[in-house]
Amino acid sequence: MGSNLIDALFIFMLAAFIGFEVIRRISPLLHTPLMSLTNALDAIAVLGAIVLVGEHKSTFSAVLGVIAVVAATSNVVGGFLITDRMLKMFKSSRPTKP
Repeated sequence: MGSNLIDALFIFMLAAFIGFEVIRRISPLLHTPLMSLTNALDAIAVLGAIVLVGEHKSTFSAVLGVIAVVAATSNVVGGFLITDRMLKMFKSSRPTKP
């Protein structure tokens, strides 16, 4: 059990470091497409949480599944709101001539 936990922590820390470095080095112009991509990946977390709730092996796992569904859904919604806000920055405030 200890070895699996250490392996999981190592993978988590490595993924966090790589993610931080990738985001830090990306041009600000590419942040909007990157946000859209992460919203799609967060949708996978929602599906996984729904599967966890559907198994209902115990009350504890069902409660954790519902919490995971709520947390992942709020993450997706917040990501789309931020992406929409970022896209509005690129729109011109002047009306275009037909």
